[in-house]
This record gives sequence, structure tokens and C-alpha cells, in this order.
Amino acid sequence: MKKSLIFACLVGVSSISQAQLQSKKGEAYLPEAGDWSIGIDATPFLNYMGNFLSSAGNTAPTQNFLNGNQTIIGKYFVDANKAYRGILRIGVNSSNQTNQLGKYGATPATYPALPELVEDAYTEKSSFIGLGGGLEFRRGKTRLQGYYGGDVMLSFSSSSRSFEYGNALNDSTAVSSLTSTFNGGVNITDDTYDNEARIINQNDGSSFAFTLRGFAGVEYFVLPKLSIAGEFGWGLTVANVGAGSTELESVGFNGTDFVVGTQTIENTKAGNFTIDTDRNLTGSATGALRLNFHF
Repeated sequence: MKKSLIFACLVGVSSISQAQLQSKKGEAYLPEAGDWSIGIDATPFLNYMGNFLSSAGNTAPTQNFLNGNQTIIGKYFVDANKAYRGILRIGVNSSNQTNQLGKYGATPATYPALPELVEDAYTEKSSFIGLGGGLEFRRGKTRLQGYYGGDVMLSFSSSSRSFEYGNALNDSTAVSSLTSTFNGGVNITDDTYDNEARIINQNDGSSFAFTLRGFAGVEYFVLPKLSIAGEFGWGLTVANVGAGSTELESVGFNGTDFVVGTQTIENTKAGNFTIDTDRNLTGSATGALRLNFHF
């Protein structure tokens, strides 16, 4: 009789414990095998709730990426205690602009004829690819969970600018007189002899980074499948930036005459090795409270 009573009490306690992890509608609080999760920055939502206690007013929260590098971060749960983590960003940008200016050497127009015009053109391209994966392990059977694991991340980025000019340079006219400017004059510079020059092509060095990161954190499920989490990380990053180059044209004195010439100037390479807290997709320090949606 006594053994039966103890057994019944244990069953009752177990049932109460399980009930605490479900809503009144029977919805499970904790993630289960086959669930997916997306994480965003929780700070705007916490600020929104905190501003209710202030007389300064309140604005609607916005959904922000977990870090400034705009990566999408998600999980897939193999079971209640293990999840695969994924990190992704693929960005490609291409923009262009054209300016019209008078054709050098053209016969001046008389009213109402339009002056003869030529076109300068500017094209800018950039790309960023970031990929990451990891494994997460979890502990705890209440709405407060602890977790730990590791991530591996790779990133690649590049950018370039090119310019085409309608007026060719000549040895008797200033470069700026024959050239329109773009974005505040990013296409006008000096050559290595301090002559005014205009850029034809400019390639930034491509960058590559590899990051290996360990992490540990806590997560509390405020609603079924909705949680707030905080995470600490430590790891190493190896980064490399290749040599870029700038091709330009200018007018300079060669010892006898003024002539038009071109130069291609290479930039220096750069490398970096870091072991520190906390390393994100680009290998720089970051931190954020996470708001996680499980489905």
C-alpha cells in the first residue's frame, strides 16, 4: 500500500511538472524535434516595454538583425536537447550614374540650339557572402534552459568602381575642366607626381575571414515557443584582405612636354589573427539579446 502511494505521488509530481511546460491551451513551451527557430535582436522590444514606465513617449518596436552585419540566424532541432545552427548572408549590389557635360572642342551653340554634350558614367559593384553552421546542445527541463556549442563561419566580400569619360584628356586642359564629378568627387585624385588625375577603375582588395567560435547561453521561454536568450562567445578569427588597385589617367610633364599618361597603383595587403570575445560572422566583437521564434 505504501509503495503504491509513493508511486502515485511520483506520477502526480511528474504530471504537474509536465503541465508547467504547457499553456492552458495545451501548447508546448519548449522546442521539440523537427522545430525550426529564427532569432532577431530583442533590444527594440525590451525598450518598447520599458518605455511604458517613462513619460518620454513610446514608438513601435522594429525587427532588427542580431548583429550589424545583417545575417539571418536560425536553428533546426534534431531533438529537444540538440539543434543545428545556420548563419547566412548573400548580398550583391550594382549601381550606376551618368552625368552630361559639354563636349570639349565643339563649336559653341547659338540660340536656341542645344550645346553638343557628352556623357560621363559611373558604375559601382559590391558583394558579400557569409556562411556559417554550428551545433547546439541544451540542458534543463523547465522554461529556463541553458545551452552551449560551437560555430564555424566563413565570409567573403569585394567591391569595385569604374568610370567612363566622354571627353578625352589633352595636354593643354586641366583634368577637372574635362570631367564631371561623382559622389562629391570620388573620381578626382592626384597621381604619384601630384598631378590632378581622374580614376578609371578602382578595385578594393577582396577580403576573406574564417571564424571558429564556442558559445554558451541561457534562454527563457516567456510564451509557448517564444523565448528571450542571452549568449556569450569566445573564438578565433583569421582574416585576409588582398591587394586592391587604382587605375588613373592624368596630364604631366615628362621633362620635355606635357603628355597624357596612365598609372596603376596597387594597395597594400593586410592580414589579421584574433582570439577574443565575441566573434561574429565578420570576426568582430558583437553582442545582443535574442528574441527567438520557434515553429
